[in-house]
Amino acid sequence: MEKSAKISKGGSSSRRKDQTKTSSSQFFEELTNRLLTRDVLHGEEIVEILEKVAAVFMNQPMLVEVDPPIIICGDIHGQFKDLIRLFNHGGWPPEHRYLFLGDYVDRGAQSIETACLMFLLKIRFSKDFFLLRGNHESSAINRVYGFMEECCRCYDISLWERFQCVFDRMPVSALVAGKILCMHGGLSQELESFDQIRQIPRPADIPQCGILCDLLWADPDPQAIGWVQSNRGVSYRFGPDVVEEFCAKMDIDLIARAHQVVEKGYEFFADNKLVTIFSAPNYCGQFDNSAGLMLVDANLKCRIR
Repeated sequence: MEKSAKISKGGSSSRRKDQTKTSSSQFFEELTNRLLTRDVLHGEEIVEILEKVAAVFMNQPMLVEVDPPIIICGDIHGQFKDLIRLFNHGGWPPEHRYLFLGDYVDRGAQSIETACLMFLLKIRFSKDFFLLRGNHESSAINRVYGFMEECCRCYDISLWERFQCVFDRMPVSALVAGKILCMHGGLSQELESFDQIRQIPRPADIPQCGILCDLLWADPDPQAIGWVQSNRGVSYRFGPDVVEEFCAKMDIDLIARAHQVVEKGYEFFADNKLVTIFSAPNYCGQFDNSAGLMLVDANLKCRIR
């Protein structure tokens, strides 16, 4: 396989390091441009993306602290063309900064392209582009809902396995200006401090219970009081009272999460203390839902688009 730019493997001089950095930057920029022109990436090129982005994720904490302004987006689920439309609508990084709340793969037709574009943007703009892990960034789930089949059909099983190594290293939560807590799923009965999130070790498979599980699986329920078992078979549903108590205890203004299809692309809960954001329009071709994204300005004023 030929590449127009080759990543250098070493070198002791400053000049060699600068050349390596430039070569690497050009390589990942080229791959981004090829994806955007619908070109197919070679398996070896995807492996280089995965190796690089895994290191980028490990250099950032499990609870990423983000400064506004930022655009917060929900599930994408392999809807690559809709992801391009989202960036065309909201603006492209790094001029516009983004935080995605997980579920990049499964169900949609182009999970590989979607994940690769996300990872390339993360590599190139790591301080302006943030990706959280969703419950579908897990081998137990994406082996069932389409991603493994797509990897095997287009490449091979080893590429799917390499993706899992990256997913196991992704952060699971973000805190915007100390006031907006973000995750894919929801709250946990066990969550008493943000340090508990920071201290989750990586690489991490998603367990069947506990804080990591709940952050990726839990759901708000307007009918619930306190905590009730989830009908998903894992984690819990929580009521408005839980949200209000948690926000007061942790001194935050808002919880932003994804994980559920909502008709308008967004839905508020618990007297506007929690918002669900879903960014895959016409989800799976079966729902007549809009795509939502939330713009958070420098003063933490939130606006849904």
